[in-house]
Amino acid sequence: MRHLPARMARWSARHAGRAIAGWFAFVVLCLVAGISLGTNEATTEDFWVGEAGRAEATATEGGLERSPTERIMIRARSGELDMAAADAAARDLTERMRGLPEVESVAAPVRSKDGEVLLVSVVLDGPELEGKENVVPLLEQTAAVGADHPDLVVEETGSPAISKGVNDQRDEDLALSERISLPVTLITLLIVFGSVIMAGVPLLLALSSIAAAIGLSMVASHVMPDAGVGTNLILLIGLAVGVDYTLFYLKREREERARAGGRLSPEALVELAAATAGRAIVISGLAVIVSTATLYLATDVIFSSLATGTILVVAVAVASSLTVLPALLVVIGRRADRLAPRRAARRARRGKPARSGKPETGRVFGALLRPARTRPALTLCLSVLVMLGLTVPALGLKLIDPGKDTFSRDIPAMRVYDRLTASFPELFVTHEVVTRSTPEQAAQVRRALEDLGRRAQADPLFARAPKKAESAQGAQGAQGPENRTNPQNRENSTDPRTTVLSEPRVRTSADGRISVLELPVSHPAPSAEAIESLSRLRQDHIPATVGRLSGVETAVSGDVARGRDYVSHESDKLPLVLGFLLLMTFLMTVWAFRSVVLGVIGVVLNLLSAGASLGLLVLVFQGTWAEGLLAFDSLGAIASRVPLFLVVILFGLSMDYQVFVVSRIQEARQNGMPAREAVLEGINQSAKVVTSAAIVMVTVFGAFVALHLTEMKQMGFCLAVAVLLDAVVIRLMVLPSVLLLLGERAWWPARRPRRTVRAQEPAAGASAEVG
Repeated sequence: MRHLPARMARWSARHAGRAIAGWFAFVVLCLVAGISLGTNEATTEDFWVGEAGRAEATATEGGLERSPTERIMIRARSGELDMAAADAAARDLTERMRGLPEVESVAAPVRSKDGEVLLVSVVLDGPELEGKENVVPLLEQTAAVGADHPDLVVEETGSPAISKGVNDQRDEDLALSERISLPVTLITLLIVFGSVIMAGVPLLLALSSIAAAIGLSMVASHVMPDAGVGTNLILLIGLAVGVDYTLFYLKREREERARAGGRLSPEALVELAAATAGRAIVISGLAVIVSTATLYLATDVIFSSLATGTILVVAVAVASSLTVLPALLVVIGRRADRLAPRRAARRARRGKPARSGKPETGRVFGALLRPARTRPALTLCLSVLVMLGLTVPALGLKLIDPGKDTFSRDIPAMRVYDRLTASFPELFVTHEVVTRSTPEQAAQVRRALEDLGRRAQADPLFARAPKKAESAQGAQGAQGPENRTNPQNRENSTDPRTTVLSEPRVRTSADGRISVLELPVSHPAPSAEAIESLSRLRQDHIPATVGRLSGVETAVSGDVARGRDYVSHESDKLPLVLGFLLLMTFLMTVWAFRSVVLGVIGVVLNLLSAGASLGLLVLVFQGTWAEGLLAFDSLGAIASRVPLFLVVILFGLSMDYQVFVVSRIQEARQNGMPAREAVLEGINQSAKVVTSAAIVMVTVFGAFVALHLTEMKQMGFCLAVAVLLDAVVIRLMVLPSVLLLLGERAWWPARRPRRTVRAQEPAAGASAEVG
């Protein structure tokens, strides 16, 4: 592998036209293959986890699975609700909905307890996850009914409508992040290179890598289903690492060009860059891939999708740096050689000195490096203490599986959902108790479930269900139209039109083996009361009722159970994932640099970086003080997927900087420098380019803080903070301090290498090549 990047660069440089054409043909081929095959989306079954997953599998076996349901509210635009007009709108709506092929059934309208809202429930045909796709015709009919009845407000919500709204908002957010990150990235690259062409190359390769990875991810989804999040991560990671890898390669080629002073051909310069920066890119890419692959150990469809997307885009970005980038640099280098005499003459007329091949650290980087250079022990202690201090808040980390109650209220369906749950609070959450038994036990199981329902109703944590609600039409016929506008009648709790929508009910499969008890809870899914009601149901009410029956399997599902079991599943997998992550990081570092000490240092520094960023994440998002600053509503906890995913990705990205910085130190050491001088030389040579790369990553990740979804905000914030801390504190203060204090011991057990001679040192002329 040591000589592979140079060999690939040599071929690409000598066949520039073929390499460029081949790369873009590869990108097109990936897109065509992906579009032709389409995306194999994850099904409801792919998301089943823990006890809730077992319950849903059992219910599905008995044909009692949860169906996607929409709720249409009819209320007065102003003043009191005219029930005659509301009934007419409900009939119109019901007729329209029943005519749609996407609709399975339409329930009779039900009136809220205060009499101000008429509710129509519509059950969609098909699996739960397909609801967001099938809901569009329903939304159109709801809007049409509202237009035909202008004195009424007819509005729709439900899990399908909310899911569609979330997807639409996510697409808008991604477009916004691109509008923010792309211009800032281009400006950063212009500052670094001072050339529009050189600044455009990283963006071109990053975007082409993203396009190829999206196509490949569609193909890969037929092996591992796509959970709908892979493309988002490809855009996020692809732009960051794609630009970074190209940036490192470009900077090294420019260094070699300036050092050669016109004595080497563009092909030779590219090969020199590939032998150093190219090898570092390969090692870095492999480190990110290996780190990310540990997410598969979580055995979760969402993490598998995230891992697949990241691995594909990083692999493609590495491939672009080894194949098409050398060819582009040769084309650009030949043009630069033709223009070099003219530029040199202009610089001479202006009295400017010729550019040297030695990278300039700059005043800012010099100031940041000065503490480690002059007082490494003190710098190390203070830096580590700061990072540990930032890690402390992570000890109070609380995890939550964000349900629909946590979504942005900028989504219209969420605003309707708030009004729905205000009028019908029992629609907040439903626990589903699923049992499996023999057909002979069906009657006994039903009695036990009914007893469980009565016990739950006596519990203040559960919704109390008054008399069963009649349909609004039936109530109207029984009591007469005069009751529709009488406030006293609306406030009368005995009016069957004003009772709550649902009460505990038992459904049994046709063969009598499987039964489902639905228990309403008047609390939102993430609330402590809803979580406590689940615990009490599982620990107290079930063991006292249906749990006493021998041979009966019982499990609980529902929105709360799904979330709690998902968090528990992730917590159980965390030690396994983290253990493999630490092991892989250590082994990758030892393999790259043949040093056990550097392997230990890499693991410790990555832990410091990840810990500090997670601490800041908890400090900012788990409290409420930053809500106005970052435009979010605190969940009082961190989204359950965020910490595990971030630790894995942060380890991979931290290895980027570790590899590039230590590679420059190793190179200086191989050129005969003593340990101290090699550290300072390597840091000086890599400081500016590493920080420039960090600025690009911080920009890309930081753009996600402007998004609406709190989960995406948390990811973007944590990644941006981690990259910034890693590039500035870890790589410019902690790492040089440690290496300066350890000296040659940092490279144990590797021996001190003999001095190597640079390939371009022999006078070879402008057309020299490196063998």
